[in-house]
Amino acid sequence: GAMASTLVLLLPLLFPGLFLPLSDAFPSVFSEWNAPKPRHSRLLKSALQHQTSDVQKDDLWKQLPSQNWKSCIHFSYKSSALPDKSQGYIQVFLDGGLNQQRMGICDAVAVAKLLNATLVIPYLEVNSVWQDTSSFGDIFDVDHFINVLKDDVSIVKELPTEYFWSTREYYATAIRANRVKAAPVHASANWYLENVLPVIQSYGVAAIAPFSHRLAFDNMPSDIQRLRCKVNFQALVFVPLVRSLGDALVNRLRSPPDAATELREVSLINENAGSGKFVVLHLRFDKDMAAHSACDFGGGKAEKLALAKYRQTIWQGRVLNSQFTDEELRSQGRCPLTPEEIGLLLAALGFDNTTRLYLASHKVYGGEARISTLRSLFPLMEDKKSLTTEEELSRIKGKASLLAAVDYYVSMQSDIFISASPGNMHNALVGHRTLENKKTIRPNMPLLGQLFLNKSLTWSEFRDSVFVGHKSRQGQLRFRKPQQSLYTYPAPDCMCS
Repeated sequence: GAMASTLVLLLPLLFPGLFLPLSDAFPSVFSEWNAPKPRHSRLLKSALQHQTSDVQKDDLWKQLPSQNWKSCIHFSYKSSALPDKSQGYIQVFLDGGLNQQRMGICDAVAVAKLLNATLVIPYLEVNSVWQDTSSFGDIFDVDHFINVLKDDVSIVKELPTEYFWSTREYYATAIRANRVKAAPVHASANWYLENVLPVIQSYGVAAIAPFSHRLAFDNMPSDIQRLRCKVNFQALVFVPLVRSLGDALVNRLRSPPDAATELREVSLINENAGSGKFVVLHLRFDKDMAAHSACDFGGGKAEKLALAKYRQTIWQGRVLNSQFTDEELRSQGRCPLTPEEIGLLLAALGFDNTTRLYLASHKVYGGEARISTLRSLFPLMEDKKSLTTEEELSRIKGKASLLAAVDYYVSMQSDIFISASPGNMHNALVGHRTLENKKTIRPNMPLLGQLFLNKSLTWSEFRDSVFVGHKSRQGQLRFRKPQQSLYTYPAPDCMCS
């Protein structure tokens, strides 16, 4: 029976031709079984053979020089005194993943400050993709959050009993006069004063839902901008579970590979940090990302059908990228890098098979088959599963927000951080690491798209183009432009020369 079951599982791999009709009929199943062939085999072959000189390694791992700009949240932030009496209470309901919720929390504190209102610890909606039911207190240290902001904003863990009726279920079942649904994206401070303050004054509590990207980044008082940074970079601290597990992972990454395996069985408390260097790669290549981009990732007809079907089911034809050809999307830098492509980028930058690489990622579309080329380039690649014991992993398994929080924590401790594609996690870490002047490599997506389209490119030509194209993209300070996020570009609002 066991042999028969094994044979059934191996049939699609041993005789793929027999299953082509089925793969057309059920593309979402069979596309993720098929291991895609390397799309850049010539570059990959050269990359596997290359070695980085000691001089290049020293330059690669060298810390960023001082850029004469530092966080001024600590010594320059001056908050106006809390009023004797609050106007009332504000509830916010936050959707999205961890980093989108994080930005919403910062904005909620700012809105409460603008309105002289008391903020109720934000409610985190169950994410429709990850199905995570984690609450604010499961992820962030609530007492630390309240204590750090006690002189700035009044914050409570729960509403007083007189407002017991103001719950998520209450607002989900009917239209309620005290629920604010019409908050525009990037609303001004005046919009909240004119539209939300009267609701608070009338009902004692205003519930704002949805509350994602609902506060503008421009034309805000400087003290409100500094407060948003104070929340993001000081008040939002992960719970001890995340911090202790993150410290253990960092310790194992800084230790020699053999020692790291032994350290998995050592108590977290007794571990001493090693001195080795490591880079964190945020591999943003899940099925949502792949489908929404409308790009071709080399998985053949079955994969194209699967992603098109998924795209239609989730977004009902609202993905504008699908109007362009794959070549057009790539040349514009609008295709997420595959594990193979990000591996080639890392190799061209000077990382090699001796590099300790930590993979920060949720489920990768295509699984291990898709990652195999990246692993061949970086055999010392690790992730949460490979670095933890079963007991450690069980504490956060199945909880997408806690898994992401551990990755965020480890990413902040790394010597170098790089994300395969822009997104909320990339943006959050770019801003946080900018504040601490840490090296963060930003892939030049249009350049890479054009390089990967050129099939005649030699390894030396590819490497030289990558090196030149990323020389000024390794954490150098960039000032926020109008409409850009304060959390990605904290200078000059929250940094001082």
